[in-house]
Amino acid sequence: MKVKINRNAAKQLKKMLETEEAEGKMIRVAVSHMHGDHAHYEISFDTPKENDEIVKTDKDIDILLDTREEFLDGIWIQYFFVPQEGFVITNSLKGGHHHH
Repeated sequence: MKVKINRNAAKQLKKMLETEEAEGKMIRVAVSHMHGDHAHYEISFDTPKENDEIVKTDKDIDILLDTREEFLDGIWIQYFFVPQEGFVITNSLKGGHHHH
């Protein structure tokens, strides 16, 4: 499975991983719910499970993805400061977005 991540998102995820809450855990991106032909995504801390793939990104952050969820393959994790601060996760292969 593939994940792309922009520099701002990598910085924010690294900050999240430095918190006590994240100790011993990794970043998971999951589908929170489906809307017909596109998905909404959520970010959480988790440990690898049986059906997960640990996807390495070019920003030194590994992302946990459930290999059974096709909408996760090819996601692009971005972080913006304008117009509002937050993560935006899209999947150009599947058509889906999420503002976190």
